Amino acid sequence: MEASRGQNGIQLLLAAEQEAQHIVNAAKNAKMARLRQAKEEAEREIAEFRAQMEADFQRKLAESSGDSGANVKRLEEETEAKIDELKKQSSNISPDIVQMLLKYVTTVKN
Repeated sequence: MEASRGQNGIQLLLAAEQEAQHIVNAAKNAKMARLRQAKEEAEREIAEFRAQMEADFQRKLAESSGDSGANVKRLEEETEAKIDELKKQSSNISPDIVQMLLKYVTTVKN
């Protein structure tokens, strides 16, 4: 009887060990599943954040490009206005300059 009781105790311990191993394995599997889920959620959040930042960047780039085009147009208009002003001034003083140059060219000094 003592031998069967010892055998029964060993069987009970083996069954308890197997059950504990199943519990540990189930906990490991649950932990791994949760880690995979957390990783997927983090990747999804990163992708959303990256898309939002890219959209903001593209919007700002478009705004600055639009401003750049407006600045270029404004600078071209200002340049044209200055060129026209200089042409007017040069046409006003051109006869005087020609007369002065002719005077110096035709005057002979000893």
